[in-house]
Amino acid sequence: MIRLFAPRPDSLLGQFGARRLRWEEWGGRLWVVALFAIPLTQEQPGWAWLLSALLSVPLYLCLHRLVYADSVRRLAWYGAGMMLLGLAAWPFNGVALGYVISGCISCACLPSWRRWLAFTAVAFVFATAMALWLQVSPWLMPLLLMLTVLSGFGHHLRARNLRQDAALRLSQEEIRRLAVLAERERIGRDLHDLLGHTLSLVTLKSELARKLALADPPRAQREMEEVERVSRHALAEVRAAVTGMRRSDLAAELASARLMLEASNIALDAEAPAALELPPEIEASLALVLREAVTNIHRHARATSARVVFSRAAERFHMRISDNGRGGLAAHGNGISGMRERVRALGGELGIDSPARRGTTLEVAVSLRAAARFATLTPAGQEHAA
Repeated sequence: MIRLFAPRPDSLLGQFGARRLRWEEWGGRLWVVALFAIPLTQEQPGWAWLLSALLSVPLYLCLHRLVYADSVRRLAWYGAGMMLLGLAAWPFNGVALGYVISGCISCACLPSWRRWLAFTAVAFVFATAMALWLQVSPWLMPLLLMLTVLSGFGHHLRARNLRQDAALRLSQEEIRRLAVLAERERIGRDLHDLLGHTLSLVTLKSELARKLALADPPRAQREMEEVERVSRHALAEVRAAVTGMRRSDLAAELASARLMLEASNIALDAEAPAALELPPEIEASLALVLREAVTNIHRHARATSARVVFSRAAERFHMRISDNGRGGLAAHGNGISGMRERVRALGGELGIDSPARRGTTLEVAVSLRAAARFATLTPAGQEHAA
């Protein structure tokens, strides 16, 4: 039973997420309270309305859950089930007509607006015939039809926007995947160009030294010394290449941050000079601080907007990262210690202002002259940070 109501990948919840549909889902459940409340306000309501409500509400809640949790291809069938349930319960409980309306609004989440309007037209043809049989006021059905179409139109637009957002996220993920693939191919080519010739040379000289080990030991020793020299040179080149691959810059990190946050429906406002011109070692550490701060916003802040500001005055660089999330960021949690260590390694200062429910602001101030001196004195720490 639990597996039956678990969201499928091609369902509304699977495509859009429970967070984006929580209001629609709860709104479709809460109105059933009226099935019990309104009949109690009438004189001598009897007991038939109560029996029909007790029997129909569990079935309706199951159908309503399946509308969001099961495949969209079967959504119209669940809407039809709601419609038939409403027509069956309406003679005993007038509020049960809400089942029909809920079925029509649920079908508004279909990708095709024509199918939704066709379903609504068919549902109200049957409902109008039932209304004539029950001798309901002739003004009721046109009024309910107008309200159903207006509400369904809003649901349809909402579902269309969510589908466009989901498609955008998929395209961004595909772009990132292709970028990673291209970077792997580039690294493979670089390493092949870097090590191919060197390893071939090491192999040839090792074979030569093996052959000369007994015939000419002094020459064999020289060949092995040459192998050692070539190997050390290759190791230094590999280390330099890996350091360059690990190193990032603020502009690239800012572009990556924009993709990450916008995929999470967080608007990013960035303000940066046209050319920062920072030393590579300093910029690499600051880029990692920016990455960690943006990751915190993405994972923990529950924000709707964020702002990143870079500024440089003479020999001092300043970076400010803020959001309008829930705040309450701990002084040593969520990667703060790592950011603090990186900024301290540059001789800079990291300030945090994170009052509860009022967002978070990180201030990074670095003296470029002091940072260059610290980066020179602590290459190991810089290598670790990268």
